[in-house]
Amino acid sequence: MSTHAPTQTDMPVQSRLPVIFATIVAALGGLLFGFDTAVISGATESLQTEFALSNNALGFTVAIALIGTVIGAIGVGKPADLIGRKRMLMLIGVFYLISALGSALATDWTLFLFMRFIGGLAVGAASVVAPMYIAEISPSHMRGRLVALNQLNVVGGILLAFLSNFIIGYHLEAMIAWRYMLGIETIPAIIFIALLFFIPDSPRWLVKVGRLNDAKQVLARLGDHGPHIDTKVAEIQESLITQGSEKADKLFQKRYMFPLFCAWAVAMFNQLSGINALMYYAPRIFQMAGFSAEASLLQAVMVGGTNFLFTVIALFMIDKFGRRPLLFIGSAGTAAALFLVGFQFMSEDTNGNLVLIGLLGFIAAFAISQGAVIWVFISEIFPNTVRAKGQAFGSFTHWFMAAVISWTFPIIADVSGGAIFYFFGLMMVLQFFFVLKIMPETKGVPLEDMKYN
Repeated sequence: MSTHAPTQTDMPVQSRLPVIFATIVAALGGLLFGFDTAVISGATESLQTEFALSNNALGFTVAIALIGTVIGAIGVGKPADLIGRKRMLMLIGVFYLISALGSALATDWTLFLFMRFIGGLAVGAASVVAPMYIAEISPSHMRGRLVALNQLNVVGGILLAFLSNFIIGYHLEAMIAWRYMLGIETIPAIIFIALLFFIPDSPRWLVKVGRLNDAKQVLARLGDHGPHIDTKVAEIQESLITQGSEKADKLFQKRYMFPLFCAWAVAMFNQLSGINALMYYAPRIFQMAGFSAEASLLQAVMVGGTNFLFTVIALFMIDKFGRRPLLFIGSAGTAAALFLVGFQFMSEDTNGNLVLIGLLGFIAAFAISQGAVIWVFISEIFPNTVRAKGQAFGSFTHWFMAAVISWTFPIIADVSGGAIFYFFGLMMVLQFFFVLKIMPETKGVPLEDMKYN
C-alpha cells in the first residue's frame, strides 16, 4: 500500500477547506499589520495640533510603532515556541485591540506613544507568526500561494486603512476624526481574536512539544487521512531531530559576506525608495502639493488601491520572470516617478495632478518589484545553516530603516519637499546598478544549493 501524501489532484476540494479557512483567519493578522501601519497617515496633522508637536516629535510619534515592530519581530520566536502559534496570534490580537483603543482614547502624548509602541510590537510579531503558522499547516503543493495570501492581506489592510481614513475624515471634524481613525481598528481586532478560537494549533508545534495524538487529530482535521497521518508525524519528528542535531553556524563570517551584503542592500534600498514616507504621510504629501485635506485622504485611497492591484500582478510575475527583472523594472520606474515628484515640489508652481501621477507611478513600480521581491529574495539568498539568522538580519535592516525614514521625513520635507524626493530617486538609480552588477538571480535555484565558500 502506498503511503505517499495526497497531491493537489487527489486531495478533494472539501478536504482543503479547513486549511484555507485557517489560513484566511491567520492572514487577518497580516491585514491588521497593514491597517495599523497605514492608519496613522490620516491622523498626523491632527496629532501635531492636538499634542503641539514639532516636526521632529511628529516623526518620532510615527516611528515609535516601527521601533516596536523591530522588537516584536526579533523577540517573538521563543514565545511562539513556548505557547504555540495559535495562542501567540491571540496575544497579538489582544495587543492590536489594546493599541487601537488606547491610541484613540489617549489624553497625552506619552500615553499615545506607549499605545502605538504596543501596536508596533503586534505588527512585528504578526509579520513573523502569521506566515509561520500558515506554512506549518499548509500542504507542500499549496504552501506558496497560501503564505502569499498573508502578504496580500497586508496590502489589503493598507488599502482598508486609507479608505477608512477617507470615510471618517469626510464625515467628522479633523480634531475628533483622528480618534475614530485609530479606534476603528478594534473591530477587525475583535473579529480576528474571535475567529482564532475556531482554528487548530500548528501540528508541527504540537509534535515539537510532544503532543503527538493532538497533532494527528489536527492533521486529520486539515485533510490528511489514514496512514498519511502517521507518515506525516514521523516526517515532522525526523525534521525536528535533524534540525536539533545540526551544528549552529555563525552568520557574521567571511564566507557569508556576499549574501549578507545582498540582503542588507535589498532591505536598505526598499526603504530608501521612500515607500514608508508615502505610507505614513500620504495625505500630508498631497497637501504639500496643494490638495485640500479631504482630497488628500481620497488620493491616499488611490495610492492604496494601486498598491493592492500591482501587488496582485506581482504575485503572478515573480516566479515567471525572476527577481532581478522585476527589480530592473522597479528601479527605473520608481526613479523616474520620484524625480517627477521632486521636480514638481522644487518648481515655483507645483502641479498637483503631476504629483499624483508621479506618486501613483511610484507605488505601481514599487509594488510590482521591491514590494514583491524583498521577502522572497531574503528568504532564498542564505544557505540552510544560517537562513533563519539571515532572514532576521534582513528583517531588522528593513524595519530599522523604516523607523529612520518615517522619523526624519517630516523634518526634511519641511525644509525642501523636492530635495527629499530627488534623494529617494537617486537611491533607486543606485539600486539599478546594484541589481545590474551585483545581485544574483535566485529564481529556480534549490535552497540547498545556496552555498558560499
